[in-house]
Amino acid sequence: MKRNIDMNQISDGKLYTSNDMVKTDCHGCEGCSDCCHGMGNSIILDPADIYRIFQGTGKDFSTLLAEQKIELNIVDGLILPNLKMTGEKAGCSYLNEEGRCTIHSYRPGICRLFPLGRFYEEDDFKYFLQIHECSCKNRSKMKVKKWLEMPDLRQYEEYILLWHNFLMACEKEVPQLEEREMQILITYILRTFYQTKYEAKDELEFYKEFEGRMKMARDTLGIVFK
Repeated sequence: MKRNIDMNQISDGKLYTSNDMVKTDCHGCEGCSDCCHGMGNSIILDPADIYRIFQGTGKDFSTLLAEQKIELNIVDGLILPNLKMTGEKAGCSYLNEEGRCTIHSYRPGICRLFPLGRFYEEDDFKYFLQIHECSCKNRSKMKVKKWLEMPDLRQYEEYILLWHNFLMACEKEVPQLEEREMQILITYILRTFYQTKYEAKDELEFYKEFEGRMKMARDTLGIVFK
């Protein structure tokens, strides 16, 4: 999701790598779930998120939609899934009655990242600290890679950059497409990267399978992306 804002207004003005120490540790959130409420459709899910949730719950993309755990919304001209907020307090559909996450060990990438964000550069990205978003006022420093809790962070970061560049390339094509062509593109993205089950047994296998699908998308769509 693109955000046209002044970085100096939302961050501490620094960019971080995965080896840097940043004030992210909320000490188990201590009963707070503020960041899991009122997020609208902003918790956008990438293919790895859907794969991870399936591994944890056994529920595929179609089932998650049917059970209203996720929903589809327009994101920069494309249609992508996001976590659904429910109830009077607009809480995440995966919160229990105590306000705790029921899928914490396989939660989406955006949830793992918070209160960090990603700042994309030409061929890479860095992390930045969002200074107004988290309610916790006494956060401690922690290495970014430890905060993210990814089994193979290097592979994950390569995957994130590849997915980001693919979406940017697709979005660049959107204004030039007729309505029928647009529907074909949207359907192709959802079917290829979300609806079709991944056979991978672990995340390392997932990345390889994803790369295969990305190569197929490059050849099929004829869209040039990095």
